[in-house]
Amino acid sequence: MNRKTTTLLAASSLLLTAQAQADSPLLWQNNSLSYLYGKNFKVEPAIQQTVTFEHASGWNWGDVFLFVDQKFFNGAENSVGDDRSFYGELTPRLSLGKLSNHDLSFGPIKDVLLAASYEFGEDEVEAYLIGPGFDLDVPGFNFFKLNFFYRTPDGDRADRDGDGKPDGSGAWQVSPSWAATVPVGKSDVLIDGYLDWVVDNDASYHANYHFNPQVKYDLGKALNWGAKQVYVGVEYSYWKDKYGIQDSDSFTTDQNTASLLLKVHF
Repeated sequence: MNRKTTTLLAASSLLLTAQAQADSPLLWQNNSLSYLYGKNFKVEPAIQQTVTFEHASGWNWGDVFLFVDQKFFNGAENSVGDDRSFYGELTPRLSLGKLSNHDLSFGPIKDVLLAASYEFGEDEVEAYLIGPGFDLDVPGFNFFKLNFFYRTPDGDRADRDGDGKPDGSGAWQVSPSWAATVPVGKSDVLIDGYLDWVVDNDASYHANYHFNPQVKYDLGKALNWGAKQVYVGVEYSYWKDKYGIQDSDSFTTDQNTASLLLKVHF
């Protein structure tokens, strides 16, 4: 891992440990490490191995989700000559129901939130997102979240023509995420994931959508190691116009691939 990723993971681990030990507004947290291996990726090298750190937590004011991907390209290089890269997102959400101490549920809506997200990666790949969020009560799902973001790119994403000035103002994005557990024999299958759909074009970022579910078998429960600890399965990735780059005959950016997955929670 490069220095930026190592520093971020170390800082996150220290912060989470301090939170767990201190008398804090933290209600719950879950952390995991995943290893993925897949082929047929687009824009970047076709074969990739990825190590992912994820953190999710609930607070008396809302919730937080963080992930960091460290990608390895099996000796190949991307367009800027790197044989690896990293990318991450930090998404805190403020619960209006918790902050106001009022029940805001109505119909399928359990809570209304103010959602924000920061996307970061190598080569100044950055974006800032903000908008309304909703927790939904959908039968059969462990959770179902729906966020509407106005996204503003920064760094290289905002200056595709290289003139040192932002090329556009931003675009709207719809981002549902979900999880559902299906009993299978003496264990369970967990189906979770997200969809990021940038619904309009910005001068620097073409409309695109990324459908990214995981289907995982609870191996820990099956082997009596403990439920919800060790999963094996696959991650599917369909990305239309990946990274906001319009697909063309000369440069294919429509991605349709799957990766083998091992995930450990702690």
